[in-house]
Amino acid sequence: MTYILGISALYHDSAACLIKDGEIIAAAQEERFSRKKHDSRLPRHATDYCLTEAGITASQLDHVVFYDKPLLKFDRIVKTAMAYAPRGRKSFAAAGSLWFGGKLQTKEQIQKFLDFSGEVLFAEHHEAHAMSAFYPSPFQNAAVLTIDGVGEWATTSLSLGRDNSLEVIKEIKFPHSLGLLYSAFTSFTGFKVNSGEYKMMGLAPYGEPKYVDKILDNLIEVCDDGSFRLNMEYFDFPVSNRMTSQRFANLFGGPARHPESELTQREMDLSRSMQEVTELVVGRLARYARQSTGMKDLCLAGGVALNCVANGKLVRDKVFDNIFIQPAAGDAGGALGAALGVWHKYLGKPRTAKTGDAMRGSYLGPKFSDAQVTKFLDSEQIRYTQLSHHELNERVADLLNDGAVVGWFQGRMEFGPRALGNRTILGDARHPDMQKKMNLKIKFREGFRPFAPAVLAEDVSDWFDLDTSSPYMLVVAPVAQHRHSKDHADMSKLFGIDKLNVVRSEIPAVTHVDFSARVQTVHKETNPEFHELLTVFKQRHNCAVLLNTSFNVRGEPPVCTPQEAYTCFMRTDMDYLVIGTMLLAKSEQPALAHDSDWQKEFALD
Repeated sequence: MTYILGISALYHDSAACLIKDGEIIAAAQEERFSRKKHDSRLPRHATDYCLTEAGITASQLDHVVFYDKPLLKFDRIVKTAMAYAPRGRKSFAAAGSLWFGGKLQTKEQIQKFLDFSGEVLFAEHHEAHAMSAFYPSPFQNAAVLTIDGVGEWATTSLSLGRDNSLEVIKEIKFPHSLGLLYSAFTSFTGFKVNSGEYKMMGLAPYGEPKYVDKILDNLIEVCDDGSFRLNMEYFDFPVSNRMTSQRFANLFGGPARHPESELTQREMDLSRSMQEVTELVVGRLARYARQSTGMKDLCLAGGVALNCVANGKLVRDKVFDNIFIQPAAGDAGGALGAALGVWHKYLGKPRTAKTGDAMRGSYLGPKFSDAQVTKFLDSEQIRYTQLSHHELNERVADLLNDGAVVGWFQGRMEFGPRALGNRTILGDARHPDMQKKMNLKIKFREGFRPFAPAVLAEDVSDWFDLDTSSPYMLVVAPVAQHRHSKDHADMSKLFGIDKLNVVRSEIPAVTHVDFSARVQTVHKETNPEFHELLTVFKQRHNCAVLLNTSFNVRGEPPVCTPQEAYTCFMRTDMDYLVIGTMLLAKSEQPALAHDSDWQKEFALD
C-alpha cells in the first residue's frame, strides 16, 4: 500500500489530504480544528485527523507533497519588488521577514512537525489546482481551467488532461489576474479580501451594470480568447497591502466604502458590474478552451471557480457538454490535487475515471458515532431524545414545516467551503421570513445575503431551470418559471435593497432577487441520510426543497464536533439540534454559563 499526504498552507486556508493507492481517504481544513477561520498555518490538526482516519502514523507515509513551490513564489516577490522599486520598500521588508522567518524553510518545517525523514515533494500552485479538478473528475479526458489570485507566477492556466497526464497549454501570469481584480473590488466595496468575495457576488443582483464599460475601458483589456491584461496604474497590490490606488477611487467617484458602514447603491452597482466582467472573461476563456483542445468536457478549480454565478452561465450557455468543479476549489483543494499528482504523475499510476466523480461527495472529514455523541451529551447533562432514523426524519420534517430552524449534524464533515448536508442549518424555504431570521438571528450577518436550496436530485428540474446535477452547490440556476409567485411586485420599479423583501417564488427564502438560486442536488448514493430527510419532507409536505446553510455563525468556521455544534446551537436562535439520532429542543436546555462575550472570539468576516 502507498500512502501519500498532501498539504496546503502558509498563504490561505491550509488543509491536509491523505490518499491510499490513489483513493482519497480523508481531507480537512485546519480551520475546522483550530477554530481560526482561514487558518493558514501548517495543518497539524488536519494532518493528525487524516493519519488517524487511515489508521497509520507519519512514519508509514510513503510521500509527502506541498501544493506550492515557495522558492518560485519568493522569486516572484523579489522580482516584483525590483520592478516597482523604490515603491513598496516597507511592504517588501515585511514580506522578507516572513519568508526568511519560516516560509523559505517549508520543507524543514513539514519534516519537523511530521517527524518525517523522507523527501518532501513540491507541486506548482496552478498544477495542484488543475490536478485537484481533473484527477477526481468523471472524465477520462478533459480541458482544465484554473483561475485564482496568483500562485507562484500563474494566475490563470489552461491544461489538457488525458488519462493520467496533464499538460499545460497556456498561462496568464502576475500581475494580470482576474482573481485579484475581483478582490480589488471586494476591498473597495468594504469587504474582506480572500473571504468577502462571495458577499460581493451575493450583492451583485441588487445593482445595475452601470460600470461595465468603465471597467473594460480603464482597468482590464480582454481579448477574444479570454486572455487579459490589467492597467496597473489603478492597482497597488504588487507593492502594498492596499489593493487599489487613488486613481481607482477617482475613477469610481470617491473613496472605498468603510467596512461595516451602510451599503449604498454604488457598492451594489460596482458588484454587479464586476460580476458581469468576470462572467465575460470566464466565458471567453471557456470557449477558447473548447476550441483549442477539442474536448467536450471541462474541469474547473482555483478560487474563481467558486463563483457559482459564472459557473451557472457556463452551464446554461452549453460551452461544454459537461463541467466538473472541484468542491474545494480554493487553496485547500491544492492539498488534494498535489497528493493525487504524486500518484498519477510522479509515480505514473494509471487512471480510470469513475462514474460521478472520486470525491465521495466531498464528505471526507471526521464523523462521530451515536455512542460518542451520547457520551458527550450525558457527560454534560444535556437533555435529548433518541429516535429511530424514520421517526427522527418525520419529526424534523414536521418541525421544519412549522417554521423551526434545525441544526443538522450527521456523518463525515464536508471538505471545502460549502455545507452539503452534514454540518448544516436547515429551514423551510417556503417561509417568507426565513431568510431574514437566518441572517439576523442565526448567522448574525448582513441581511442581503442569500441562502442555498438543497433539493432532491430527482426533482431538481421541477424546481429549477437546471438539467444537470449540482452536488457541490457550485452552480446558480433560475428558479423554474412555474414556481414564481403570480402576484410579486414589479421588480423593475424597485432599486437596491428594496428588492430584498419581495416574495418572488414558492420558495422565497432561497430565491435571490434575480430569481436565481445556488442549487445543491442531493443524491441518495452519496448522502442517504440527507436524501431521506428531504424525501420524507416531500412526502409529508409536498416540497422537495429545504434551505441549507453552513453550521456556524459569522466569523466562525463551520462546526466539526458535537460539542461545537451544541455550543453554536445554544448561542443562536436555532430551535432544535439533531446530532446523529439525537434530537435536542432549545426549550429544554439550560443557558450556557459564562458565555456572554463569545462573539469577541471571532473577527467579523
